Parts: sequence; structure tokens; C-alpha cells
Amino acid sequence: MKYERIKPFFGDNFSKLQNAKVLLLGVGGVGGHCLDCLSRSGVANITIVDYDTYDLSNQNRQMWSELHEGEIKVESLKKHYPHIKSINAKIDEQWVWDFNFDEYDLVLDAIDDIKAKLALAQKCHKKLISSLGSAKRLDPTKVQVGDIWKSYGDKFGSKIRYELKKRGFNKKYKVIFSAEEAKVKEKGSFIGVTATFGLVMCSEAVKKIVSK
Repeated sequence: MKYERIKPFFGDNFSKLQNAKVLLLGVGGVGGHCLDCLSRSGVANITIVDYDTYDLSNQNRQMWSELHEGEIKVESLKKHYPHIKSINAKIDEQWVWDFNFDEYDLVLDAIDDIKAKLALAQKCHKKLISSLGSAKRLDPTKVQVGDIWKSYGDKFGSKIRYELKKRGFNKKYKVIFSAEEAKVKEKGSFIGVTATFGLVMCSEAVKKIVSK
């Protein structure tokens, strides 16, 4: 049976996982592993949003990318997770302001667009779990969870905090971040860290769902 090992783990709370409505924004190196973890954990109602296609450069860190080069991510992922709903859309600031988040219990942010991340914080911080920078790092044991104002060691996170303050935003929401200093200046990522971000995001989502 598919959930034979996880149903006893959660007991009566397993039904909460099956009934929760989760919105996952971005299904790249972080979001793809989060999606896989959520699905294997019994979360049945997942909507994913992304606009990108798989290319050769994704194959060091993104699940299923080697099987679907050139294909649209959200459509390809439905082949592996047929229970999910998908939206093929570019998540920018305007998309966030226009989208209705009311039906979702949790919003998981695995995108890179800083203006969209700021809008997400302003619009749905109460049900938001956000990933900060996972690239350029090597040590998965440095990945941490905290509220946005207590995160550190990440220039991307620092810029987000600065911009939120400029907008007069002072609410708390949960973020996944790494305290490890970047190892390179140019683009680069290691699946050991990006996948850890995704798995930690999944864990935090599951904990939040079953605690309600």
C-alpha cells in the first residue's frame, strides 16, 4: 500500500495532509524536491505554478529534468504526479497581486523574483513559507529555518528584509535559509543544498498542516 509506512507515523493527522490545499510557486531545484516530498507524504491537493521549460543546465539539480528536456515543467510534472493541478504562468509582482490565494491553506515560495517574493510576503504572510538563496553553497547542514527577521548570512535575504522595511512591512513569516557563505561569485548550485531546501520546506509545510 502506497502510504503504509507514513499513515501510522501521522495517525489521525494523516487525513489533514490528504485534505490540505497547498500552492507551490516554482518547481525548480528547490520546488521540485518539495513537490516530490509533499506527494510522497500524502498531500493530495497540490497546485504548482511555473512557466519555465527544462533544459540541459537544469540536470544537475532538478528532478526529472533529464527525461523532459525542452518540455514545459508543469506539464511534464503532471506525468509523474497526476494528482496535482498546474498553472503555466510567469510569477512576477503583478501576478501575485492579481492571484486569489484564499482557497489555499499554505503558500510555498520557491521562486527567485525578488519583487514577487516581496508581494507574497505582503499579501499572504500568514500562510507563507519562503525559500531564500540556495545557490552557490555546498553544506546542507547549514540550512536553517526561522522567521524572515532572524535569517542571516544571505545577501538575497538581506535585500528582501531591506525592501520589506522600505515598504513598512514588519510582520513575521517563515523562511528557509543557509548561513553558509557563497562559495563562488558566478552562477552555480549543488543539489545537496537545493534539495535540502526543498525537503526542509516540505517538512515545515507538513508540520504546519498537522498542527492545525
